[in-house]
Parts: sequence; structure tokens; C-alpha cells
Amino acid sequence: NISLHLIGGLQSNKVKIAVKLFDYIHSLDSIKLANKIAAQEKELNKKVKLFIQVNIGNEKQKSGVDKKELFEFYNYCKNIELNIIGLMCIPPFDEPSEKYFREVQELNNKLKLNELSMGMSSDYINAIKNGSTQIRIGSNIFGNRN
Repeated sequence: NISLHLIGGLQSNKVKIAVKLFDYIHSLDSIKLANKIAAQEKELNKKVKLFIQVNIGNEKQKSGVDKKELFEFYNYCKNIELNIIGLMCIPPFDEPSEKYFREVQELNNKLKLNELSMGMSSDYINAIKNGSTQIRIGSNIFGNRN
């Protein structure tokens, strides 16, 4: 009785495997991916719990939905019957994370979502203070691999 979470980026050509295997996907970030997930859910008669990844720092090197497009993207996902349970973000590495976590929490509240996926080993305490329900603390458990 375990739930499997996909926390990394998901390539559209891996959706079939991901929907079959995982209970949660933390990295929904495009209409193309949303459509592929919806199609696989119908084919497999399975609903996955999804987090929309928000590119909260507007960083070119990171995936995620631009916060200006978030509400339109969320509505699109709901219209194709995806089970959106919350938002996910990874704030800029070189800036204090708290203001970004607070902003994502406010967006999550506006969407009336209950879950938040944010915070890693270096900033999980600030994430929890700002409502995170899912944290990623792999390097605190397994150490940094170089």
C-alpha cells in the first residue's frame, strides 16, 4: 500500500509508462503533456493526482507554467478532467526561497487547491511554514552525489 510519486520532469513520450506506474505526478507543465496524460488516463481507466509546476522565478532554464498563464492552464486541465490537486515550484537557487513559496501558496489558495509540492533539503522548513504538504529531501537522506 504505497503511493508512487514522479517528482522529476516528464517527457511526453514517457506518459504511458508514468500514468501506469505513478499515483502522483509533480511536474505537469504544458498543454501537450496535459493532453497526453488525459488520453492515457482514459485508456487505462486510471486517475493520477497532478501538481502543476509553476516557473515561479521566471527562469529560462527551468520548466513550468508561467504564473501569468497559470489560471488559464488550470482551467484547461480541469476542462479535460485532469485531477489537479495542487501546485509545485522550485524557486531560484540563488535567492531566498520564502517569498517564492509565499507567492505559490497564494496562487494555490486562489485556485482553492489543498496540496503544495515545494521545498527541498536546503529550504524545506520555509516551504512547510508556507503550506507545503509535499517536500523533497533526498540529499538530506541519501547525501549529495557528485
